[in-house]
Amino acid sequence: MRQKLNLITLGVSDFGKSLNFYEKGLGWKKSDKSMDGLALFNLGGIILALHSQQELAEDTTLEYQPTTFSGLTISHNTKSEKEVDEILAMVAKLGATIVKPAQKVYWGGYSGYFKDMDGHLFEIAYNPFWELDDNDNLKL
Repeated sequence: MRQKLNLITLGVSDFGKSLNFYEKGLGWKKSDKSMDGLALFNLGGIILALHSQQELAEDTTLEYQPTTFSGLTISHNTKSEKEVDEILAMVAKLGATIVKPAQKVYWGGYSGYFKDMDGHLFEIAYNPFWELDDNDNLKL
């Protein structure tokens, strides 16, 4: 298998509410390849999809079971600590739950966590040791 991920799909309980959060709240642009019940957002080489939890569970043949922490986070790296603070303040106004307010962290950076309406955990982080290119891609 190639060392490449192309698509991350988040199961959502209220498609319209989640779509509003990502599209109108965060200002993300939905792809014209999106369709009823499936929203696709191009994140610069990887696609984030929103899809019904129920339909996604049926497709996997598993029963949906919410959890406090699944061991998975989705991270957005910023260019400054100030940007971390601004994003966390914005998502809180949009209805996200701040799990961990932004703070200096053990690895030398600055980050905080929020959960969207369906409990998907996002880290907003500034890492002074990692550089972002002109397209905001991490340069490792």
